[in-house]
Amino acid sequence: MSFRLHRRAMLGSVLALGACAAVGPDPNALPTPAVPAGFDESEGAATPAQTAFWSGYNDATLNRLIGQGMGQSFDIMAANERIRAAQADVRAAQPWASQIGGTTTAGRERTGGDGIAAGTANTAALSASFVFDLFGGARRAREGAAAGLQSAEAQAQTVRLAWLAEVIAAYADARFFQQALALTRDTIRTREGTLDVTRNSQSVGIATEYDVAQTEALLQTARADLPNYEAQFNAQVYRLSTLLNLQAAPLMGQMRGGSAQLRTPPGPGTGVPADLLRSRPDIRVAQADYAAALAAVGVATADLLPAISLTGRVTDQGGATAWGFGPGLSLPVLNQGALQATRSRRLSEARGAEIAWKSAIAAAVEDVQTAQSNLRRFRQRAATLEGAAASYDRAYALARQNFEAGALALVDLLEADRSRASARLAAAQARNAAAKEWATLQIATGAGSR
Repeated sequence: MSFRLHRRAMLGSVLALGACAAVGPDPNALPTPAVPAGFDESEGAATPAQTAFWSGYNDATLNRLIGQGMGQSFDIMAANERIRAAQADVRAAQPWASQIGGTTTAGRERTGGDGIAAGTANTAALSASFVFDLFGGARRAREGAAAGLQSAEAQAQTVRLAWLAEVIAAYADARFFQQALALTRDTIRTREGTLDVTRNSQSVGIATEYDVAQTEALLQTARADLPNYEAQFNAQVYRLSTLLNLQAAPLMGQMRGGSAQLRTPPGPGTGVPADLLRSRPDIRVAQADYAAALAAVGVATADLLPAISLTGRVTDQGGATAWGFGPGLSLPVLNQGALQATRSRRLSEARGAEIAWKSAIAAAVEDVQTAQSNLRRFRQRAATLEGAAASYDRAYALARQNFEAGALALVDLLEADRSRASARLAAAQARNAAAKEWATLQIATGAGSR
């Protein structure tokens, strides 16, 4: 057989080997995870929509702030940069390992034996090397890079959900403290009226100085609550300014304009646990990380096996051209121990990634069930406390009438006042907790991640 035929036969064998299946576990064939058939206390079977769920609050300011801040949040911008980095990794992954390079040199050299004659010698060389992906190592590397991109994209969605949770919580708390300020100011006006009545009664000998002191103390207690609520409101607005990447002063002006507390919308339907595999981005992060870890096992396995390469070189020296071309065989023999250890490490990392994936699924199911349970009971508590606040309002109105008619002692009126103020604030707190828990449940199902 001629050299040309022999070379062709070798190349055919190389290409046939290159068509072999990739070694290592297939990162595109992950096992189907076990999930419960349904959620406990499920309130609906509808699959959660990946939409702007926060619009359910019907709060125009909140909608505007989220729309404005989503494009300039530092956290979201950083997550998008991680996506771009992962995209670059995917572009860098090639079907085979290749290297092309060139060199050029120029210098003086002696051309005669007497050391007198000398000339200038120019040398240029171009070389290329291609390593065939015989056992799928490069393919597994490309699959790992693709999984890394999927992970980065899902991480960005996870960051988006965490950002939404913080924004909604800060906004809801700011509106609660505004409501607390309004309730406290109303209480102050009421107690100022009670103090006037008490002082008038003292002037005619009906009330005592002790009665006046009690009424003044209750009034001063309410006034002392104002700075605390104002500080809490300001803190939430400053938190919003950081989350939204907005200047604090204009935002403070917008928020001080006032708005009602967030109210809990109806729903949502939570679907079934299997929906979480698609809708929860943190689960998709763990799944992509598991796939990337399996791909790394394939790369480490391929490194244990022989590698065949084709190399070529063209050299031009002083007008004389020389070239060479041929296959090469690399056998990893002396470093087998290190390569085996690396593969063992990659296997352990893959098992850890699988555990993390399954753990993320279990945690997601827990998140939904906990949020469902909390929301149901927070709604019940809010409704009960709102009823109690309404009852205390009526009781105080009757107490005030009886006090002004002389049929009720001041101490009883002050007690009715304290109970009314406490009940109104407790109802506002319960409404805030229920409204925030509704968002928690939405986010737990993965709504709003896209």
